[in-house]
Amino acid sequence: MCLLTLAWKVHPRWRLLMAGNRDEFHARPTAPLAMWPAAEGALRAGRDLRSGGTWAGITGTGRMAVVTNVRDPLAAQTGPSRGALVAQYLRDAAPAGRYADWLASEAAAYAPFNLLLADTASCEFLGNHPAHRQTLTPGIHGLSNGPLDAPWPKTLRLNAAMQAWLDSGSESLELLWQALADTTRADDAQLPDTGIGLERERWLSSAFIRSADYGTRASTIIALDAQGRGFIRERRFDPAGTCVGESALQVDGP
Repeated sequence: MCLLTLAWKVHPRWRLLMAGNRDEFHARPTAPLAMWPAAEGALRAGRDLRSGGTWAGITGTGRMAVVTNVRDPLAAQTGPSRGALVAQYLRDAAPAGRYADWLASEAAAYAPFNLLLADTASCEFLGNHPAHRQTLTPGIHGLSNGPLDAPWPKTLRLNAAMQAWLDSGSESLELLWQALADTTRADDAQLPDTGIGLERERWLSSAFIRSADYGTRASTIIALDAQGRGFIRERRFDPAGTCVGESALQVDGP
């Protein structure tokens, strides 16, 4: 993932609501959202066919994990697959807080990442650039390729869309899908400075990114209730930004 909004324990039905975009090179081989084989943990997730991990997924027991990278052109981009962090947690049975505490001691081996881990009891954040560990409080949280809740324009817009959806009381997800498809670029004065230059900051400042080589490959919405029931839904896009496929999987709880 490169952008997401997360509503934690603020909806009357859904304990967790996540809406986010995965931005990636279009040439990187990817499998769509599907149920993974039982031998691999029966995850509900897409799959990075180069490294074997995933960017976001859930389990039949109400666990969720999602990872973003951290934008820093000076940081080393070596180490184990960051997508494996999501799959490893979803295969595990340890509480999210305990798992995050354990992983904190291993996090420096990975390229810069932000990781959100949730179960039916808590939602935990772990980042390694800089090192940061936090248990999320109820509310709406935003995350892109910088610190948790950093006020990047596209993150604030997506958070506002999540709040508007919550306020509407609607069961339709169309408002969230529309927000994920937003191509509005931020004013220069609002752009973060992540060391990649003004032109690239402008290009990456919209929620939905479109280009021939790199852009938004998938949009994902996840909803889980207090018992672990819910769903994960995915829309996939080609380099022109055209939706080329959709998938949806239900979770009936443990």
